[in-house]
Amino acid sequence: MNYLKQPFLLFWTIALILISLPFLTSAQDKPAFSALDVFDLQWVEDPQISPDGDHIVYSRRGFDIMTDSRTSSLWIINSDGSGHRKLTSRSEGEGNAIWSPDGDRLAFSSSDEEHGSEIFIHWLESGVTARVTQLENGPGGMAWSPDGSQLAFTMKVEESNPVLVTGPEKPDGAEWAPSPRVTTRLNYEQDGSGYISPGYRHIFTVSADGGAVQQVTSGDFNHGTPVWAPEGDRIYFSANRNEDHDQASGYRNSEIYSVDLESRTITALTDRFGPDSGVVVSPDGETIAYLGFNDRIQTYQINHIYLMNADGSDKRMVETNLDRSPEMLSWKADGSGLYFMYDDEGVTKVAETDLRGNITQLAENLGGTAIGRPYGGGSYSASDNGVLAMNLTSPEHPAELGVLSENGNVRQITNLNAGLLDNRMLGQVEDIRYTSSVDNIDLQGWLVYPPDYDEERTYPLLVEIHGGPISNYGPRFSPEVQLYASEGYVVFYPNMRGSTSYGEEFGNLLYHDYPGDDYQDIMDGVDLLIEKDITTEDSLYVTGGSAGGIMTAWIIGKNNRFESAAVVKPVMNWISKTLVADNYYGYAEYRYPGQPWEEFETYWEYSPVSLVGNIETPTLVMVGTEDLRTPLSEAKQLYGALKIRQIDTALVEIPGASHFIASRPSQLITKVNHVLAWFDKYRK
Repeated sequence: MNYLKQPFLLFWTIALILISLPFLTSAQDKPAFSALDVFDLQWVEDPQISPDGDHIVYSRRGFDIMTDSRTSSLWIINSDGSGHRKLTSRSEGEGNAIWSPDGDRLAFSSSDEEHGSEIFIHWLESGVTARVTQLENGPGGMAWSPDGSQLAFTMKVEESNPVLVTGPEKPDGAEWAPSPRVTTRLNYEQDGSGYISPGYRHIFTVSADGGAVQQVTSGDFNHGTPVWAPEGDRIYFSANRNEDHDQASGYRNSEIYSVDLESRTITALTDRFGPDSGVVVSPDGETIAYLGFNDRIQTYQINHIYLMNADGSDKRMVETNLDRSPEMLSWKADGSGLYFMYDDEGVTKVAETDLRGNITQLAENLGGTAIGRPYGGGSYSASDNGVLAMNLTSPEHPAELGVLSENGNVRQITNLNAGLLDNRMLGQVEDIRYTSSVDNIDLQGWLVYPPDYDEERTYPLLVEIHGGPISNYGPRFSPEVQLYASEGYVVFYPNMRGSTSYGEEFGNLLYHDYPGDDYQDIMDGVDLLIEKDITTEDSLYVTGGSAGGIMTAWIIGKNNRFESAAVVKPVMNWISKTLVADNYYGYAEYRYPGQPWEEFETYWEYSPVSLVGNIETPTLVMVGTEDLRTPLSEAKQLYGALKIRQIDTALVEIPGASHFIASRPSQLITKVNHVLAWFDKYRK
């Protein structure tokens, strides 16, 4: 048809096209990240590169929407990104893979309902997988012997609870109440696990072909990950075998030990007060590297790298002059230096150092495994030819697999989340720097903008405060933060004083002063964002979990600037928290001077409950019912006080959740949804 000869039809054709354009554009726009998208996230954990650098095995993690749980399976990929496939035909529950010295086999742990957690061997050439143990408890810290004939691992050896009285025998068929549980240990429960049954973790060995296991260590002590000497005649490990290991005065201490595999003689190689750990042995077996520090009783103290001879003599510190805390040491194959990982201004990096302390940064942006909020994390492994495998993250995706080649180039070789995140519009993340009004120290935070951000508008500001407080946030993918941003909030998450990755002095500014000037650090950031017209004084909202919950409660006790607040798993009363939580023994002197009964006024002064009489802010209180770190009673103190004072409040108890509320994907979603619903109730 010739439209030029029929102007009427031409007019209506053009009109219909113009009318349709907005709808076509809208249909092609990517949707924002939403709650159910959480179930489709996948991420890389524990990448292990083969000795020759050709293959990488990693734990592929994700969520199961039907069981509301986290999944884990082992996948293998060539270092050039080809040949990506599942390692075995087993179902979920695989992890902790380690390569044999010659790279022909992999050992890993896997669990099922029939056998529990066991050790398996996978032969690469044949593709055969076999279970080689039948253990009473799950294995941990596996390590191949240098000749590949054995595996060392740790396993808990159970003991019986103490009994104070023996009751009368019940008649046959009678149903009496269970007997009391008697506890006499310092550390008897742990958040996320509950009550810790009596017993100690020991080192065992087993043939790589399977068979009976042999216990190597002894005594009423817990023993760390085994590390073989190159000769295969002894094993090194870290442990606290001191007499006061089960006392508040000595539980932080640990030493480096060796155990002779023939005589079972255990020898201490270090002897200072402080945590010595992370032992690795040089390829020639002559030098041991390890991490630690002389404990000066401070809130935050960084690790240093130390060297000593294999017999424990000639201890010396590697003078790196790096005011950061190194972790995850590994030797270079030629013994000329060490690889290690560290956090720097919210970014996790991997570097190498020679034995004189000359450092070269190799890669950055490791992590992306803390699926929830933008915390650190991550890991790496090194091949004999200097190729490194690591997990890489960014604000746009959780952990993917990366490779650092011999020429120094870092390349991402997986894209597990492409199907999801390439089709979602995410909030953009921006680094923000400012100075403290207290003492002019440099501070850092990040802004996350709504996906459809318009610079001509102002937005409500949601302040998200990290836990710890000895921890850090960074430019990492965070589903929680993205969900907040997708609902039209600009999210601000700061690294206030006390955060790690800025040096020991910065992290230790909260020593005997927490909460302290970290409060003003956060408010300075809020004031800056108001000054920049990103938000307005009447559009402020604040939340945080754990230490972030403490600070949220502290903030609304100090001012009434926020429209509403969500206090998640807080400590409200340091006296009750310190004597009830699973880590009740860890605060005196390191966080506050003395014990609560010795320094009652100090503990009360730093307790947010002391400020509840000032609170006028509508406040949501949230906690997991199985939280042992900041127990339910802490949250209830805030809720009860606000109800008595007739302040608008609600108590949200997450059934079965530990301190890590977001361990199950539905709980992550419900946490965010409750915070958003509460804020939206007061949003202007």
